Amino acid sequence: MPSVKTFLMLLLLAALWPHAAAAEDEFGPRGAEGEPNRAQAWLVPSPDPAVASHAVLFRPPGDGPFRLAVIAHASTQNTLLRAMMPQPQYRPLATLLVAKGFAVLVPERPGHGGTGGKYLEDQNGCDDADYVHSGRVTADEIATAMTYLRQQPFIRRDGTVIVGHSAGGWGALALASADPADISAIIVFAAGRGGQPNGIPDQICAPHTLLTAAAEFGHGARVPVSWLVAANDGYFPPDFSRKLADAFRAGGGKVDFRVLPPYDGEGHWMGETENGVKHAAVELDRVLRGLLPQPVARAKKP
Repeated sequence: MPSVKTFLMLLLLAALWPHAAAAEDEFGPRGAEGEPNRAQAWLVPSPDPAVASHAVLFRPPGDGPFRLAVIAHASTQNTLLRAMMPQPQYRPLATLLVAKGFAVLVPERPGHGGTGGKYLEDQNGCDDADYVHSGRVTADEIATAMTYLRQQPFIRRDGTVIVGHSAGGWGALALASADPADISAIIVFAAGRGGQPNGIPDQICAPHTLLTAAAEFGHGARVPVSWLVAANDGYFPPDFSRKLADAFRAGGGKVDFRVLPPYDGEGHWMGETENGVKHAAVELDRVLRGLLPQPVARAKKP
C-alpha cells in the first residue's frame, strides 16, 4: 500500500498533469503568429494516435518554401518534473536557425507537460535500462512530427536538419539510419540517456548498456552527425561522450565530435540559452554553412 507521502504526490501529479490531447481530426496552427520569428503554437501528430503533440513553430519572413529544422528536447525520468515541464521552445537556437532560412519546429513529445499522454520513451531503471528502445521511440516521435511538417506547402522537401539535446539527441542518433534525402544532417548537444541518476553529477546509469546502444545506432546510420558537448557537461562529460561517439562510429555511423570550452556553471544546458548558443555558434555555423546552397557567381561582362 502506498505511503501517505506517495499518495499525496500522486494527487498533486493528477492535479498538475494535463489530460492528453484527444485524437485530433485537424492538426496545424493554434492561434496567431507572434514575435519574434513568427512564433506560433501548433498541434502535430505523435506515434500515439490518441495524443497530439503541442509544438511551437518559428519561420522566416515570407511564404517560403523553407528548409525545415526540428529541435528535439531533453527529458527526465522524474514523472512529476515531466508533468510540470513548460513547452520547450529553444528560442535562441531557433533564432539562429531562422536567420539561416529554416522554419523551426519544436514539438513536445508524449509524456511531457501540456502534451501529456503516456511516456513512450521510458528507459526503465538502471538495472534493466533499455536505451535502444528509448532511442528508437524518441526517433519515431521526431520523425512523425517532421513528416507532418514536410507536407506543408511552405516547407521544402529537402535539406531537413534535426537538432537534438540530451535525450532528444539520443533519439536523433537513433534516427541517423533515415534516408539522407529526407534528413541532410543531425546536430546533437550532449546526446545520451541516464545522466545524473538521482541528481548525482558525473554519474551515468548503466553506462556500458548506453555504449552498446550507441554502437547499435551506428549500424546502418546514413545521416552525418555533428556531436557537441561542453567541457563542463555534468550529465555526459566529454570523456564519456567521446566514448559514445566512438561507439557510434565503430558501429558504422558518420560523426564529427567536438568538445567546446566550459559554459556557465553546467554545460549541459548550453543549447537552451542565448549565451550558450553564442558559445556554440562557430560550430553551428560550420555545420550549417556546409548544408546551405552557396550563391552562384555571375560571370563578368567583357
